[in-house]
Amino acid sequence: MEAFYGILIPFLGTSLGAACVFFMKKSLSDAVQRSLTGFAAGVMVAASVWSLLIPAIEQSSAMGKLSFLPAFLGFWVGILFLLLLDHVVPHLHTKSGQVEGPKSQLQRTTMMVLAVTLHNIPEGMAVGVAFAGGGFLPALMLALGIGVQNVPEGLCVACPLRARGMSRKKSFFLSSLSGAVEIPAAVLGAVAATFISSLMPWALAFAAGAMVAVTAAELIPESFSENKPLALIGLMLGFALMMFLDTALG
Repeated sequence: MEAFYGILIPFLGTSLGAACVFFMKKSLSDAVQRSLTGFAAGVMVAASVWSLLIPAIEQSSAMGKLSFLPAFLGFWVGILFLLLLDHVVPHLHTKSGQVEGPKSQLQRTTMMVLAVTLHNIPEGMAVGVAFAGGGFLPALMLALGIGVQNVPEGLCVACPLRARGMSRKKSFFLSSLSGAVEIPAAVLGAVAATFISSLMPWALAFAAGAMVAVTAAELIPESFSENKPLALIGLMLGFALMMFLDTALG
């Protein structure tokens, strides 16, 4: 039951950020959005290293000098999985005017939500896999870290939807919906890792690869396209926060 509540933390973070749309009179400035995106990128990179890749290597210690191999291969499978999702799901990033993935008749707002949903799938899987085999406290720290970075992410989704003329309630609902996918993704990751416990190091590395792929392909380029100092500060703050949560408290 504690693990189930832990799985809900990232979704609650997204919903909390989205709820800010009810109190804001103006949308976020580009500088703030880019620094918050950089913060999210820093959290995801640090979480991938301390909460996923390092435990994956440690759990393969019986392989001796080849203990890195499951982490290495699982990491690459996760990257390829994210690239596949990026190729088959139509989506539109907030700061981009070009639709990615296959051609679609979906509304632009729907594809904007799908873009964030793609980011949240590997996050949910990472939390689920961590609770299944990474130890409760480290998994909780991972969930808290992702939940913290989901607060500005939820806000950064809700505000552009509101700026496009959507009502506050609908902006909140769609932004929260983009984070709801983390719950089934986490359950799927936990169930798969539990029933195939021998593949736990591979599963941890898989989640790390997918998260790093999202960060490198989308979050970092988006945040660093303008005002690089703010983006860099945001990234380092996010990285330092997640490192602290995982090493000092985990």
